[in-house]
Amino acid sequence: MRLYIIEDEVVAAERMQELVRQTSPDAEIIGLADSIEDSVQYLQNNPMPDLILMDIELVDGQSFEIFKEVEVSCPVIFTTAYDEFALQAFKVHSIDYLLKPIQREELQKSIDKFRQLQKVYGGGNRPDYSELVQELRRSTAPVNNTWREHFLVKQGQRLLSISIDEIAYFYSEDRVTFLKTHDNRFFPLDYTLEEVEQQVDPRQFFRASRQFIVDRQAIGNIYIHFNGKYKLTLKPATSEEIFVSRDRGAEFKKWLGA
Repeated sequence: MRLYIIEDEVVAAERMQELVRQTSPDAEIIGLADSIEDSVQYLQNNPMPDLILMDIELVDGQSFEIFKEVEVSCPVIFTTAYDEFALQAFKVHSIDYLLKPIQREELQKSIDKFRQLQKVYGGGNRPDYSELVQELRRSTAPVNNTWREHFLVKQGQRLLSISIDEIAYFYSEDRVTFLKTHDNRFFPLDYTLEEVEQQVDPRQFFRASRQFIVDRQAIGNIYIHFNGKYKLTLKPATSEEIFVSRDRGAEFKKWLGA
């Protein structure tokens, strides 16, 4: 079993490695990262591991951002000191969610669960987890497809209800989330982009980058960029360039109907 660890606390990373050695002597720890940036770089340029142990709160943000930059095609066990991220964790292909401090018995149960899944969906020395990943996504999909139809925003002393059909895109700037309407109005929101992404219909909106979630009707032009990326122009125009990463390119084309 080839295992990759993503953890930004030195003591926690050392403990996790020791727990892995105790619970799975046959496991090969192929790498250790402490940030979103390092994780993405490794996963983009190396064979996918069999399993990832992933802390949620990293030095440069929440590890959910990794899934926006690279197609993670193996199961993940999330670790965190907080239980508030459980639902979001299971909306990606997590097989378990462990609260810190991690106990040996809990990690053992998670590893055993992975090995059972490996027997069902894997085969040979390097299992293909694509079927497992798809099953995890299906099993953690929302029970009802009810998406936000309005967002309540402030304008001075007034509260306005903005219809979802009025929104061109959501974006993050200086740690604040904004929505911009098709008629070029913008308002701050009391949600993170990750929270917005879970509330809007994915058939209508696409997470184009870490900073932008875009409505289909807001896309002006699409340019093929170098290294397999796509460059977007939006309506209304933005002050910065927007790129869909190479790893999300196929998903983006499928969303467009290509």
